[in-house]
Amino acid sequence: MLYYLGEFLQKSFGFGPARLLQSFAVLIVIALYLGFFICYKFMPRIYDKLPHDRGREFTPNPEAAKGKPTGAGSFFITVFVIICTLCVPLSPLQVGIITLTWLSMVTGYLDDRSVTSWGEYLKGALDLAISLGASILLYVCISRTSSDGIVRYWLPFIATPLAVPAWLYITVGTILIWASINTTNCTDGVDGLSSTLILLALMILGFLFYFVLGHKDLAAYLLVPSIPTGATWGVITFAMVGVLMGYLWHNAFPSNVMMGDAGSRALGFFIGAAVLVTGNPFMFLATSSIIFVNGGMGLIKVALLRFFKIKIFEHTRFPLHDHMRKNRGWSATQVLIKFLIIQLLISIFAIGIFFKVR
Repeated sequence: MLYYLGEFLQKSFGFGPARLLQSFAVLIVIALYLGFFICYKFMPRIYDKLPHDRGREFTPNPEAAKGKPTGAGSFFITVFVIICTLCVPLSPLQVGIITLTWLSMVTGYLDDRSVTSWGEYLKGALDLAISLGASILLYVCISRTSSDGIVRYWLPFIATPLAVPAWLYITVGTILIWASINTTNCTDGVDGLSSTLILLALMILGFLFYFVLGHKDLAAYLLVPSIPTGATWGVITFAMVGVLMGYLWHNAFPSNVMMGDAGSRALGFFIGAAVLVTGNPFMFLATSSIIFVNGGMGLIKVALLRFFKIKIFEHTRFPLHDHMRKNRGWSATQVLIKFLIIQLLISIFAIGIFFKVR
């Protein structure tokens, strides 16, 4: 809306400064700051309208968490959608991904407010359906905008992007998004941990979209395919950064509010979809390695034991943040800082490998 308003003011009234509204750098600043200040200012006003936590299983002090307002993701994800509509000239693919992000929030919020928690199989099936829908949407839209109708991955150690058939792209995409949703959800157990790690992931993705993948010359220099809509994906991603910062202001230890499944599921979905948009599914390692290890290994451990009677990591608690607190004696603050440092080290190394070893 602002983008088109700038165009209208220039053409109809010759208002030169309005051209700033067509600068994606300016739109990134507007989206980020607007998201932060709205969530910072107005989120406390909805605490009494949110459901209250029933006592999380993986939290340092379940009784301290019990009774706190939860489901704040319903607020900041809705603010995110409004800001994207306001600031970004959206493509059909972006409209679809933003809509599915909001839908992921809705499914999580309904679970947050439910007196009895939804079963894990129901939640898993809903996540799978949304992930499958997003993967199909991504493949169809990317293939239609490709010059030859072919969807490609660019991968480390290989200079030439590889063509990907529809069945493989949709399979990989569905698994990646589903894993991102559920591992992000499992990481939401220590005040500020999940939101801080997600914030780092979003900032990495936003930087790559705007400065690298959305820059034709730089992408060509690095031997990666450029994304014509990279700048607009950058605005969308930094809009999410802004609202998450506003939420984290109130969620920092000790928290006043929690995002609930409404936030964690939507954020996990968005990161998974954004990674697929980059064209390199391994970018998930650069953005979310700690999130995957922290939450994903627990899912693998339970699945192997439940369905195949295979025992692994018998002496390790999952999510891993629970193991580090109870078995290693880390405080909640130590978990947050040390996990963040490890993810930063992994991210810098992975990005260097992905873009330069080709």
